[in-house]
Amino acid sequence: MRDLKTKLTSGKNTKNTKSRKGKSFGYQVLGFGSGLRVPDPYDISFLVVAGGGGGGSYGGGGAGGYRTSTQEADSGTAITVTVGAGGAGGAGVNGSNSLFAGTGLTTITSAGGGMGADYPGNGGSGGGASHSGSYGSGNTPSTDPSQGNDGGGSGAGAPVYAGGGGGGIGAAGSAGQAQIGGTGGAGTANSITGSSVTYAGGGGGGHNAGSGGFAPGGSGGGGRGGKGTSGAAGGTANLGGGGGGGGGGNTGVAGGKGVVILSLPDASYTGTVTGSPTVATGVSGQTVLTFTSSGSYTA
Repeated sequence: MRDLKTKLTSGKNTKNTKSRKGKSFGYQVLGFGSGLRVPDPYDISFLVVAGGGGGGSYGGGGAGGYRTSTQEADSGTAITVTVGAGGAGGAGVNGSNSLFAGTGLTTITSAGGGMGADYPGNGGSGGGASHSGSYGSGNTPSTDPSQGNDGGGSGAGAPVYAGGGGGGIGAAGSAGQAQIGGTGGAGTANSITGSSVTYAGGGGGGHNAGSGGFAPGGSGGGGRGGKGTSGAAGGTANLGGGGGGGGGGNTGVAGGKGVVILSLPDASYTGTVTGSPTVATGVSGQTVLTFTSSGSYTA
């Protein structure tokens, strides 16, 4: 039986390398003198970001869950990819999950971000509170390392409301203040594409005060919170950012769609894909497949 190597990380890579047996010059030889050779298994690194939660009336949406993994795939393994949508804004809707799965691989699922609302959603990162003072819980369901953080609580009571910011992978959302919503939690940077890109920031909270500024979303695609019935911004597509909360009247904005990215050796890339991912070769010897919609890759 071949050795299986699985590495799960969230922002930092860990090594857990086992010896590989029965290999010769990049091939497994099946039987002495048979002449049959099968390509060796090879490592594939994954980044899996779920859809961000929608901003609600005041509360900012939580970022989509953020997870990474490096696993060894056998030749011929079909890897299916699902990319989660961002949650709708207004009353607030949770984002949808992103995941990959394949025979012999550990399935990795990142949970959609929690909605911003009076009773905020739990999710990859939690949604910000609107009126209730409570906040949505991040890292739901629990993963190790954590896939996200909590949203922020609400600010002062009637007649001046200020929603909490949605959580991000890098930090929790902050609580709303009397004249401004809470800031969305920060995302985190990842260089799987060959360039540093920040993902999974929470949406800013909204407020209804006549004065006060706009609460920023977290770095990594979080939308800013609104003031009154205008100014809220959506989470950035394919970064999994949470949507900004509105200043009342269900004026929150949608969360950003997620993304799933694979990185594998150039020499091992088979070219067998569905779903039209963006394919970049020669990225420090790696081929990078960026899925912005569902599809598959066969190793």
